Amino acid sequence: MASERDYYEILGVSRDADQKEIKKSYRKLAKKYHPDMNKKDPNSSDKFKEISEAYEILSDPDKRARYDQYGHAGINDNDFNFDDFARGGFGGFDDIFDMFFGGGMGGNFYRGPRKGADLQYRLDISFEEAAFGAKKEITIPRTEICSTCNGTGAKPGTKVKTCPKCNGSGQIRISQQTPFGQFTQTRTCDRCNGTGEVVETPCPDCNGSGKVRRHRSLSVNIPEGVDTGTKLRMSNEGEAGEKGAPNGDLYIIIKVKPHEIFERKNDDIYCEVPINFVQATLGDEIKVPTLEGKVKFKVPVGTQPGTSFRLKNKGISHINGYGRGDEYIKIKVVIPKKLNTEQKELLIKFANVSGEEINPEHKGFLKKVRDAFGVS
Repeated sequence: MASERDYYEILGVSRDADQKEIKKSYRKLAKKYHPDMNKKDPNSSDKFKEISEAYEILSDPDKRARYDQYGHAGINDNDFNFDDFARGGFGGFDDIFDMFFGGGMGGNFYRGPRKGADLQYRLDISFEEAAFGAKKEITIPRTEICSTCNGTGAKPGTKVKTCPKCNGSGQIRISQQTPFGQFTQTRTCDRCNGTGEVVETPCPDCNGSGKVRRHRSLSVNIPEGVDTGTKLRMSNEGEAGEKGAPNGDLYIIIKVKPHEIFERKNDDIYCEVPINFVQATLGDEIKVPTLEGKVKFKVPVGTQPGTSFRLKNKGISHINGYGRGDEYIKIKVVIPKKLNTEQKELLIKFANVSGEEINPEHKGFLKKVRDAFGVS
């Protein structure tokens, strides 16, 4: 990265500025500090790079979110490459030179073949698949290189010819007089679109474009520990690029379906385990659910309703490291709604022995049992 200064400060905008404000400020500053406009200022090139870097990060929602949360530590060196930017890879320069020349790239900048567009696919997976990982088969529609002509755009048996307008260079140079002086522009040839070649007999399958639309089946490896919102990248599985350029990438956006028993918080899981009031009072060994199946658990004597216990390393695997989260079980004491005469008498006797005065005729029995065990 070229700069460690605050990107918002570089562009002169507030941290809550919208994209319109950011773009407006960037265009103004880029015009002011562009090296072609400031040939006498030896610092203009560095200043222009700094402005371009700030705009590239803040104009991308994902990169801006990382920068807002982690600062420069959240930005990778791969997030910005001035050489790529200068070739037009981020689309910022077109706006600047629109102001100078009414459209197209200016100076000595040349827009080469474009990388293919990135694609997104939203994939629903189960709670268990998120916890333990899975392999999923998906089908995506995308643009691919035509297999009939191998991307040349020419009908098999025919040849492409050198573009007569740019003589195969893919570029044309135009000199233009402006209020700032004379500028020589290098533009993509509008006859061959920068390929340097023209097709006289188009391929019947792709109509000369060199690309076709296909539905492609892919295998996606889901790592352990993913959660809703996790983004997985499959390199070169996006749209086909222009001739000589790589494909885009495919981003798999994960959505985890809710579980009937478990609730997830970060990498820990939570569930409610029902027991009766006798088990809560006297203690018991019960079986509780985990992601791997049921395990034995000893309920301590005198366990109170709502008490939580931790089962270590029974949660979700950490996606970016070793180990797992924990499982927390919350005890729910179930009060019986119907009792026979013997059960009622035994509970009344218990209450009397405990020093509790109970009159079933004046007080609802169910309420008295709740009161006796401190349940609201």
